[in-house]
Amino acid sequence: MRSNQSSNSIPEPASVLLVVILSLGTFIIFFQGFMVAPILPGLASLFRASVRHVSFIEPAYLLGYGIATLIYAPLSDKYGRFPVILFSMSCFIVLTACTGFCYSIDQMILLRLLTGIGAGGVAPTTIGWIGDRFPYEKRGHALGIFFGCMAGGMAFGSSAGALLTARLGWQMMFWTVAAVGVCILIILILYSKKLYHKNDSNYGSFRTMFTSFKEIYWQPRGRKTYLFVLFNGMFHSGVFSWTGYYFYKNYQLDEREIGFALLGYGIPGLLLGPLLGKLADKFGRNRIIPIGILTGALSAIFLGMNYSLAASCVFIATLSLGFDLTQPLYAAIITTVSPKKGAATGLFAFFLFMGYGFGSLLFSLIVNTGLNETFMLFGGAGVIAAGIAVKTFKGEK
Repeated sequence: MRSNQSSNSIPEPASVLLVVILSLGTFIIFFQGFMVAPILPGLASLFRASVRHVSFIEPAYLLGYGIATLIYAPLSDKYGRFPVILFSMSCFIVLTACTGFCYSIDQMILLRLLTGIGAGGVAPTTIGWIGDRFPYEKRGHALGIFFGCMAGGMAFGSSAGALLTARLGWQMMFWTVAAVGVCILIILILYSKKLYHKNDSNYGSFRTMFTSFKEIYWQPRGRKTYLFVLFNGMFHSGVFSWTGYYFYKNYQLDEREIGFALLGYGIPGLLLGPLLGKLADKFGRNRIIPIGILTGALSAIFLGMNYSLAASCVFIATLSLGFDLTQPLYAAIITTVSPKKGAATGLFAFFLFMGYGFGSLLFSLIVNTGLNETFMLFGGAGVIAAGIAVKTFKGEK
């Protein structure tokens, strides 16, 4: 059932400022999650391992994150959104700093898994907070800001990760991110009075929480959306996790040049995220979602065709646009399928990050068939998904 207003809604522009502040946590978490993508060849050389072996640091982080979301989001229903965000950010900071002390690739894979588990409460709980505070007809704008920060974290993580590693080394890269995380945590604490709201609802035991998961998932509208969230995560993570190696292999770019080549991934989300959310609110998610899936799919196919370096940089930006035209819209739908927004957004984050993890893992497993061919294979699957989405989301007007 769709809600037309929120009992905890807050006025503009203060609401936008609070969304930006909360989204900073998601930005730095995704920054850390994807900053290793362009330096896989360097880490492989450093740890004397294959690029394929090193690439498992991505799915380890993302799968850990996905599994943890099933725990954090329902807890935020019970104890409040803000305490869960503070706890998860604190875990992220400590474990990120510890990663800088790794001396083997297997140790890094383990710490990345633990970091994902620790950080898994920030993004889904922030989505739940937005669902609490914004009515459905204005939720697209707020979620556009949030997912713009998410996409920006992915892009700048890849870009700045390569640049920082080239200048400071990979260890300092992790320590710097941990320090930035501390700054963001301080900002969150300073705004705690405005961000904190103790939920009136209490959903009881974990058994009750997981019963809520089951009830929400088996609603036809929720189930269809969750499956598209899973696919979208698999598609974008699989493709983007290997774009750094793509530019290294096809255009012989070094780490610094790879960083600049990937910078375009976050530009659409950071510049157009709120606008794209408003377009969905105005014209309907039934129109925008299929366009977004097709945009991402064609971008992957064109990347696989190995055009000029300039063209590939453009396709990176349009790949990001495909993400921005889909993921915030899925989130807006999910926040209306149940009054238990923590459980609903927990499932959303679970499917998204499990998709991220499995997509990166799947790409790593089949990339031996050919890098460009794997890009085109993912793109072909996206074209099929876009056609299915036309029928699936026809009622989301």
